[in-house]
Amino acid sequence: MKHIGAHVSASGGVENAPVNAYEIGANAFALFTKNQRQWFAPALSQSSIQLFKENCEKYGFDADYILPHDSYLINLGHPEEEGLQKSRDSFLGEMKRCEQLGLRLLNFHPGSHLKQITVEQCLDRIADSINWALAQTEQVTAVIENTAGQGSNVGFSFYHLAHIIDKVNDKSRVGVCLDTCHTYSAGYDIKTEKGYAATFAEFEQVVGFRYLKGIHLNDTKKELHSRVDRHDSIGKGFLGIDFFRRFMKDARFDNIPIILETPDDSLWKEEIALLRSFETE
Repeated sequence: MKHIGAHVSASGGVENAPVNAYEIGANAFALFTKNQRQWFAPALSQSSIQLFKENCEKYGFDADYILPHDSYLINLGHPEEEGLQKSRDSFLGEMKRCEQLGLRLLNFHPGSHLKQITVEQCLDRIADSINWALAQTEQVTAVIENTAGQGSNVGFSFYHLAHIIDKVNDKSRVGVCLDTCHTYSAGYDIKTEKGYAATFAEFEQVVGFRYLKGIHLNDTKKELHSRVDRHDSIGKGFLGIDFFRRFMKDARFDNIPIILETPDDSLWKEEIALLRSFETE
């Protein structure tokens, strides 16, 4: 069974996110547990925590299918010690907020070398950062999102993801979220039937589906190998509708959160219904 939703607003309090997800017909969702453009935030109130849990129960959202995202400012592979520690402290704060809300996953962009250290050194720093945060928390899994490879970002290659995972001490609390826009822009041809099969065979060989904890399901405004991260609405970009039909029939993506980050949120309800129709064709 596919669990599909979108990255919904938590404006006015995290407790509003499950309500917003319910209104678009979702059975999964993503959210920011704080302002994504700030390093730190006031502590969650007990009232918000309680209401979030009550609303999740009321609308039938299981923690296994909720995929919170951390701040865009965080760079767990930062080449400078001050920037690295600030990122780690902020990431730890986000992990602890997830703990408070009873959530089990935290999705994050791995980081950037900023052209000051090597790719391998950056990947090692990311793994060290994950180990540092996991040692101070419980239950929450660190979910590494693949990138399009824009600028000095790492994580666009499956081998980058495998390198990080290999150096994480607790393999039970690390995983991967694949963004379909990023995957295609990074150079993996998931659009064609042949390329789709080859890409996910490579993912299984290099990383392993056992580590797949979520999907960001987006079309893309940029071509294969563009290394540019620009999401598009379902079926309106370079991936095209046949990719999404193929994806929805693929049982390897059952029982994980599948999250839309498509640019027109007024279409989310329609897009979710369309994707669900492909399952039963």
